[in-house]
Amino acid sequence: MEEDRPSYNVSLRAEELEKVMNDLDSDDQIMNTTQKVDHPGQNMDWVSCRDFNVELGRKQIMEYISTWGLSPRWLLNLAFLETIEEEYHSLHRYRARWSIPTRQSPVPRDTASVCFSVRLSRFRPQTEPVEVCYTLESNQLVHLAGKTAFREKWLEDLVHSKALLRRAVDF
Repeated sequence: MEEDRPSYNVSLRAEELEKVMNDLDSDDQIMNTTQKVDHPGQNMDWVSCRDFNVELGRKQIMEYISTWGLSPRWLLNLAFLETIEEEYHSLHRYRARWSIPTRQSPVPRDTASVCFSVRLSRFRPQTEPVEVCYTLESNQLVHLAGKTAFREKWLEDLVHSKALLRRAVDF
């Protein structure tokens, strides 16, 4: 990872995410490159390879996550991780990390992460949209954005399994 790269980090509760998405609708750049989605897991019109930048990718991933219909109890942090240049494409990686803060634990120990990869082809026409996929932190299965309906239970299972492991292992 480059030391001088800009850091894009955002932390929002689900209800705040909805407000951000409403604000994004008024952004001309986003309106020209995305389409409002109606139900969880529905694909959206991703930005073209030519128009992609890290911040626009972050905004579109936030918009995509907002279609998942997650409970407002989840706190979300989305961070840009790195850009990987490969022979035929470049990958822009982001990590979405969720937790459930409570009064007893306002900074939860257990989180659930979903890693997003935005792929820009060097050989396909630059007017084609970027390809977006994601994986859950403990799984190798790659989900194509819009092809798999995301389940909130996946996040719950990750947090629960970490809590069980922490109780079972004596540090």
